[in-house]
Amino acid sequence: MSALKAKIAPHLHLRVPYKSGKYGSRWSNKDLDPVPPEERTWGPIDYWAYWCSDMLAPPLAATVSSVMALGFTARETIPIVFFGFAICSVVITLTGKMGATYNVPFPVIIRSMFGMYGSFPAICIRAFVALMWTAILTVQAGNFLQRCLEAIWPSFIDFPNHFPLSAGVTSAELLCIFLYWFCQTALALMPISKLRILFWVKGVIVPPTFFALFLWAVIVTKGGGALIKGQSKMTSPYMNTPYSALTGLNVIIGLFSSLAVNMPDFGRFSRDGLKGPHQFLALPIIGTLGALTPIFVTDAHSVLWGEFQWYMPAVIAKFDSRAAKFFVSASFMLATIGNQVAAGTYPFSNDITGMAPKYINIFRATCFISLFCIISTPWNIIKNAAGLLAFLSGYSCLMGPLAGTMVCDYYIIKKRKLDVDQLYTDRGIYWYSGGWNWRAYVSFVTGFAPLLPGFAKSIDNSLNVGGAWKIYTFAWTFGFFLSMLVHYVICTYVSVPTESIIEYAVYPPKKGEESPPMLEGEDGSVKEAYVTKEKEVETMV
Repeated sequence: MSALKAKIAPHLHLRVPYKSGKYGSRWSNKDLDPVPPEERTWGPIDYWAYWCSDMLAPPLAATVSSVMALGFTARETIPIVFFGFAICSVVITLTGKMGATYNVPFPVIIRSMFGMYGSFPAICIRAFVALMWTAILTVQAGNFLQRCLEAIWPSFIDFPNHFPLSAGVTSAELLCIFLYWFCQTALALMPISKLRILFWVKGVIVPPTFFALFLWAVIVTKGGGALIKGQSKMTSPYMNTPYSALTGLNVIIGLFSSLAVNMPDFGRFSRDGLKGPHQFLALPIIGTLGALTPIFVTDAHSVLWGEFQWYMPAVIAKFDSRAAKFFVSASFMLATIGNQVAAGTYPFSNDITGMAPKYINIFRATCFISLFCIISTPWNIIKNAAGLLAFLSGYSCLMGPLAGTMVCDYYIIKKRKLDVDQLYTDRGIYWYSGGWNWRAYVSFVTGFAPLLPGFAKSIDNSLNVGGAWKIYTFAWTFGFFLSMLVHYVICTYVSVPTESIIEYAVYPPKKGEESPPMLEGEDGSVKEAYVTKEKEVETMV
């Protein structure tokens, strides 16, 4: 019967095996279901290794350079970096605890706020930035591999180029990009449980490399040059020091603003519900210490070679020691792989799965993003699309309102009480109106709309937007709190979402508990063989 149906409807061949325990519905597959108790194994050390993997990577150097390009020296930049990461870490901790409490990923938890279908645009907003940055970092990682090969075989520096200048890439660069791409794809296709090993390896190798580079830079500059000991000088004629500081703070927050909304993807693996302060402390500590290296290395480059250079492959190319060139390049290549997987490939694949669980799982989505890293010709993006890079850097003005709506809805409106069963139920309590929660979108748009003029100016500086740019200097913070306030007012005084506010929370099975068995019919429908549900009353502390 099943074979006959497959012949009549060929699209059934494209389905993933989505029957999975209690949640075998059209909104569910194995990758989206709550993490089984035996797989909730991440502890504090695992999350610190994850943050080392995510933080100590080329995007950190690019972000710090954006702050210093405003005219700041290290004395002003380091406090901005610390407080920016500390602010972002608060929200990351709050959203991470959502996933840690119900053991579900971002594309599932967001259904409780925006609705079953309403979650789709929110997922796309988050996934787009991961898609683009993953592709762009493939080029930079290929450049690190190129430095490695040049260290082993110096003759590779003279590798013949068969491409015109208009191609945006040389033959040697393209070869290295493809070689790196094969390694990155193989690692990205590994299950997340095994990727913990990658994070651990990076946590052991990369921090000592960062520290060694920091010491080298301090020694060759005898304590620091212009970037360290100089005076700050604002580079923009229409900005003074306070607005420049707010802009720098917003840039730092923006580095992890997208992760601030999808931290449930990783929080769901916590074995202790992300208890303790470790999650909050990791980001500002690792990020601030890590930022010292690109600052001092760039300063050393200016002392030794007479110009500021933030692009690490270009800095490494000037090292005299072949051993130093190889080991530093290999370490930074490992750092890039860890960052791509932790902040790009896995979040993208995990989140896109939530849009069509019947046909997309993490493996298929990872194959797509891996192919995109090549077919999008990211070397041309880097060469020609300065506006796109500015767009990606300013993406935090979307992430702030999204995070504000999530935090308000979960902690204030629903008081952390969700029904995990209903997150996978068609036309359940999180269906709202036609699958959309209009309240959440009014809150999100209200938080984002005032930032549009400044967002446009960040892409095209010639635009005249009046004083709107002043709000944009603290776009993430403004959007976060405005969306929180609007969502609270709407859901409390205008239109209370009574159907989604429950008295008791329904959690996934704990260790030693089992979900009811499932029966799947010939037509693909799934039903429970029996139903038992115990409500847990939350104790007010």
